[in-house]
Amino acid sequence: MTGKLLLIAAGGTGGHMFPAQALAEAMLARGWRVKLSTDDRGARFAGGFPEAVTVERVASATFARGGVAAKLLVPFRILGGVCAAMMAQLRDKPAVVVGFGGYPSIPALSAAWVLRRPRMIHEQNGVLGRVNQVFSRRVDKVACGTWPTALPQGVAGEATGNPVRQAVLDRASAPYIPPGDYPMAMVVIGGSQGARILSDVVPAALALLPEALRANLRVAHQARDEDGARAAAAYEAAGVRAEIAPFFADIPRRLSEAQLVISRSGASSVADISVIGRPSILIPYAAATGDHQTANARGLSDAGAAVVIQEKALDAGALAGHIAAILEDPHKAEGMARAALGEGKPDATARLVALVEDLGGETL
Repeated sequence: MTGKLLLIAAGGTGGHMFPAQALAEAMLARGWRVKLSTDDRGARFAGGFPEAVTVERVASATFARGGVAAKLLVPFRILGGVCAAMMAQLRDKPAVVVGFGGYPSIPALSAAWVLRRPRMIHEQNGVLGRVNQVFSRRVDKVACGTWPTALPQGVAGEATGNPVRQAVLDRASAPYIPPGDYPMAMVVIGGSQGARILSDVVPAALALLPEALRANLRVAHQARDEDGARAAAAYEAAGVRAEIAPFFADIPRRLSEAQLVISRSGASSVADISVIGRPSILIPYAAATGDHQTANARGLSDAGAAVVIQEKALDAGALAGHIAAILEDPHKAEGMARAALGEGKPDATARLVALVEDLGGETL
């Protein structure tokens, strides 16, 4: 086999996997071989990775799910995964191991630490996740997608931004059509967790808008299966055209065509909104570890690119007021779009590539 090997370790959410996919695409283009180390859950998110990426499934587990018996087995499952990862890294030595967070990244990072392979982590959020918190003192570099990132004392981070997929880069800085008296697109992104409140509140908020504004709206709403029918009925009752699905594969296109985005403030969503440059209303997920989604939203909020509504303050009336304030003021909307672009880091992948190549520069 030719070419240096990059081993990417990532957990089973889009927030971890999308930046990992972006790095994989870039490193393949530079002649590296790439493997993805994840568990069965993470493998379900690996469909967007290039075919040239080898997916290695490892045993992992989390203390956050399951009963007492399942929790007791967690350390043994992780240990088994670490041993398998060590054997794999001894057979095919990675030049660099990069962890993107999540419990499935534990085996590969642990093996790299034991074997003293060059290693780094990338934290997407403004607060370190549990796994990255543990490894932040055990890696050679800590790359930060959101800046500033709260780091343990003595740990230095490097601001890279959050890599976005090529499909997002293809839409970077797409011309923004300000709102007006014509069909307008709105995208509602619930994220992988806590989407129910958006399925309840957004349709109710749109029902409170002036009829002329409602008639122009075309909504693409990402909702859980169990919430979809209820949201669809609410949109229909409000007289709003809506397309509802648990996942839209063409989110970058939809964002580029949108006049307004309503979203959780997951790191990947914030990065996509910023790189494409769209006005947004962000509702941080209240149960996010360390309130990291509020930290993620701070840059866009401070720049005047986004309105941030905390979950406890979210109701239909308040949301309707913010939506109307943006869609009835084209100059305000255009200003928010420009401000979002100012926060975008389309070169985040290139920055991460530079760190990887620096780490792997002298590795045999």
